[in-house]
Amino acid sequence: MTTFVLATANPHKAQEMRDILTALGFDVLERPEDAPDVDETSETLEGNALLKAQVLASATGEPALADDTGLFVDALDGRPGVYSARYAGRSASDADNVEKLLAELDGVPDTMRVARFRSVIAVAYPDGGSFTVEGLLEGSIAKSPRGSEGFGYDPVFVPAGASGRTLAELTAEQKNELSHRGRALRALAEKLTSE
Repeated sequence: MTTFVLATANPHKAQEMRDILTALGFDVLERPEDAPDVDETSETLEGNALLKAQVLASATGEPALADDTGLFVDALDGRPGVYSARYAGRSASDADNVEKLLAELDGVPDTMRVARFRSVIAVAYPDGGSFTVEGLLEGSIAKSPRGSEGFGYDPVFVPAGASGRTLAELTAEQKNELSHRGRALRALAEKLTSE
């Protein structure tokens, strides 16, 4: 069984990743409390995910797994993109980010609210080896938040194939089956199984 230590300090992401990875047959270790914080200084999701995974692999001596996820909205020229988590500022809440996104899309018709979530998963090994995989989820942005599940932009993201429901209106199991992060983690499992 392959074991990974999770690099994320976000409890929502950690739970989601733990649930998916455990179901795929991986053993998951929690991020140690004394693990160093990592500044996401890259301009790409791949760069930030690798940075986080490499720091954690070095700090723990264990294979580390990190993700970086962005919401890319066509009508906003791809924003918030790599800055999704801090779109409304470095200490912004999820609600602040959603509010800014909806304000910027005010007056944009439904047909022009096309968006996608992109998750990049990076694995780094203590010996310096690393690789990335990704998962993509196409959808659109709702005009107002709906649902009480999930986190981040989930209340306003309507994924293709979800009968008009936002990610926050799906159960955790439904979301994990459909989500960008779930797709990326399944791509990881496929890559490791085929090697």
